Amino acid sequence: MASRIPRVHPSSGIDVRMRKLDNRAVDRWLRAALALAVFVFPPAAMAEEAPVFALPIACELGSSCVIQNYVDVDLSSASRDYQCGTLTYGGHNGTDFRLPSMAAQQAGVDVLAAAAGRVVRRRDGIPDVSVRSAGEAAVRDVECGNGVVIEHAAGWQTQYCHLARGSLRVEVGDRVAARQPVGQVGLSGLTEYPHLHFIVRHRGATIDPFAYEASPQSCGGGHMLWEPGLRPQLAYRPRWALNTGFSTGSVTMAALESGQTEQQPGIDAPALVAYARGIGLKAGDIQTIVLSGPFGQVLAKHQAEPLARHQAQSLIFAGFRKPPAGWSQGTYRAKYLISRDGSTVFERDFEILLP
Repeated sequence: MASRIPRVHPSSGIDVRMRKLDNRAVDRWLRAALALAVFVFPPAAMAEEAPVFALPIACELGSSCVIQNYVDVDLSSASRDYQCGTLTYGGHNGTDFRLPSMAAQQAGVDVLAAAAGRVVRRRDGIPDVSVRSAGEAAVRDVECGNGVVIEHAAGWQTQYCHLARGSLRVEVGDRVAARQPVGQVGLSGLTEYPHLHFIVRHRGATIDPFAYEASPQSCGGGHMLWEPGLRPQLAYRPRWALNTGFSTGSVTMAALESGQTEQQPGIDAPALVAYARGIGLKAGDIQTIVLSGPFGQVLAKHQAEPLARHQAQSLIFAGFRKPPAGWSQGTYRAKYLISRDGSTVFERDFEILLP
């Protein structure tokens, strides 16, 4: 809440004759007062400068990781992200950098200090188990899982949650540099998929690093606290394809997470199935996937029903059995589309060569 500036009345003892001073005299007085204030209170003390953050995870946004959720900036029982979109949920206090699968997590992805500082808290030893299997009771009071809290200058802190058990590389009291590895992405705590939950606080208050000092009802207001070179990568994506590719049979979420679908079909594959897992989908979105042969002929197409509600993720696939004469050599192409109200709002093309 902004502090109120009290009104000053003549009865307060201030000489009302000040109003009659020559404007030039007032100007000279103000300049002198300002110079004295700057001398006594240097600029750094007059206004604390916000930090500038490096990316806290060693991945390529839009390729080997994506942002699944942002800070919930809605103070009511509803929820909205900083662009007034749906990529958040009630009370979410951080930014979720998601990996495309458990296979990617098990390969090892470093979590990095977003800025220089000192480690003030850490926790390790929480197992890497999806809360869908363990249940929420198993992570009560340890929802962050394995994690680290780093203290920066002027009352700023960053917190790093859901790290892999045994991966922490820092101890309480350690000084860390920006981009220094502090651990690796895991599946510990209150989470269903491998990701880094990154929290920013200033003097105990949660800060959205995408919309610092934004007015409460703004959409896209405020300013980013990220390094300028990161901002193109951090552009807001209301929908995205987390996984796309080809398989030899039906695709499940479990197969995607385990990495089973990453083995590419060959010329002897019994079937060719194109799949896509979209994230950030909205109520009313229609997903379509089309598989085409080397000569442009459509081999398979699947169009799903419009979504009845917002969905954090959704899987769709379409396939074609191997012809009696075998697969024609060449490039097979797939197109994943998300449309609404008759317009395409997201499109991803991908292909495979059958030699």
